[in-house]
Amino acid sequence: MTTNTSTMPIVGKLYCSSSQTVHVVRKRPHVVNGGGFVVMDSSAQRVMFRVDGCGVRGKKGDLILREGDGDALLLMLRKGGIVEEALSIYKKWKGYSLDYEGSRKLVFSLREPNSCLFKNKAIRISTRNRGCDFKISGYFPDKCCSIVDSKGNEVAQVRVMKEVEELIQNKDLYHVVVKAGMDQAFVFGVIAILDHIYGESTHC
Repeated sequence: MTTNTSTMPIVGKLYCSSSQTVHVVRKRPHVVNGGGFVVMDSSAQRVMFRVDGCGVRGKKGDLILREGDGDALLLMLRKGGIVEEALSIYKKWKGYSLDYEGSRKLVFSLREPNSCLFKNKAIRISTRNRGCDFKISGYFPDKCCSIVDSKGNEVAQVRVMKEVEELIQNKDLYHVVVKAGMDQAFVFGVIAILDHIYGESTHC
């Protein structure tokens, strides 16, 4: 990963660290808030974020990223109906920040290929407030992928923890490395959508 330490607050400066951070992600069973996962610090002692999975708002396409204390931070919605999806090359997601009154503000949009016919097209993310574009490189189900910016720099990496890889064949634990200055809340909002797309812990 590069050592550029410029800050990139997409959700907020509060979620940008001056140094590279490592997070441990643990999947939750579906009986807990519709599934999802918990994001902890590198020592797995402190909960940084939580993601509530399918059905948390009565809709299968709704995901919520919460802060460690449980406050809702981001709402991720899958957009478009069945007919619209069928006519489009992409399926679309929108990520909204939530304030303490529950008001929404669009933060980012994500597009995934709508068919195996377009499997060579990368999943792409655009941000509203910074005009930045990102893409997903690699394959999330293998826990071997990166979020890459428009200049080709990795801003976050998803990897299986080597020390437990031989113990958990289903990869229920993995880690995410976030580049210095990158917005961690944005990164885990994107990962929540990837988790849902590939039918993992947030998917019904």
